[in-house]
Amino acid sequence: MCDDIFLCYSKKVEMTWDKAIADFLVYLRLEKSLSEKTLTAYATDVHKLRNFVEGEYGVSPLQVSREHVEQFLSHLYDKGLTGSSQARVLSGVKAFFKYLLLDDVIAASPTQQIDAPKQKRSLPEVLSVGEVERMLAAVDLSKPEGHRNKAIVEMLYSCGLRVSELVNLRFSDMYLDKGFLRIIGKGNKERLTPIGGKAVSTLKLYLAGRRSAVTQRGDDDIVFLNRHGAKLTAVMVFLITKDLAARAGIAKTVSPHTFRHSFATHLIAGGADLRAVQEMLGHESITTTEIYTHLDREYLRKAIMLYHPRARRRVNAGQENDESKTVESLPSCQQKS
Repeated sequence: MCDDIFLCYSKKVEMTWDKAIADFLVYLRLEKSLSEKTLTAYATDVHKLRNFVEGEYGVSPLQVSREHVEQFLSHLYDKGLTGSSQARVLSGVKAFFKYLLLDDVIAASPTQQIDAPKQKRSLPEVLSVGEVERMLAAVDLSKPEGHRNKAIVEMLYSCGLRVSELVNLRFSDMYLDKGFLRIIGKGNKERLTPIGGKAVSTLKLYLAGRRSAVTQRGDDDIVFLNRHGAKLTAVMVFLITKDLAARAGIAKTVSPHTFRHSFATHLIAGGADLRAVQEMLGHESITTTEIYTHLDREYLRKAIMLYHPRARRRVNAGQENDESKTVESLPSCQQKS
């Protein structure tokens, strides 16, 4: 609560949209240590609300009501935004009013009793172990970047890294002799991620040439570099994985994040504890991790359809035999050296 009634009154009188949004972003930058990309996303969400309520109702941040926010969500729906997109925007708007509440600018949040739109949660694209092996085999090791590209794929799959975590990985974050990496994830949160023998071996083949490479200023400690000695970009990693998928003859849409999905799915299908997978992925909520249990459920469903006498699907058993197989093996970060 605000101790100085005159200061509180002054805040409320002076709180324009521009000032409220600017103060909100300063709070997120200093108190939450969010990246510039995340700050931009929050600002975009709040500006969408501002443009709507100012244009339709001419209200300030202090005058926004629950009805205004509900009409704003209806406006997003009419524009064709999906449930997930609406939920993301609402999340940013809720964070904005939560800040104003904490700063004693408003007495109650107009978003407090508004639930996010229901979302159809689609299952992520997942590679089989065989498809991952085909992509690794598709790397041309005769080229200068060959061992680097193979190490990139191995690290994405074996350790479940986000592409931003991969390109920002530093030598000082690697404890290969102990089998761990120190990863700086979203919101600058640190976690320890295991790295197995196969990934370490592939990485060391790349590092044999990387350590002698001429680097750009400030990138000496960066593990993955481009041909000019500068830190590799996320876009470049995307292009590398897309090219390797095409070379391997994989028709699925493959991105760096596909390996992270595959990492988690294969671990859970192999019996890994959900909480352990949550820790390795760096998920704040276990609900996010639970989506990867779909593979186990799907396998059980097919087993019932194939073998239970009441299912009446035995006639198709031969056709579905390949689909009922378990995952061939775990990601190599779970294999002992």
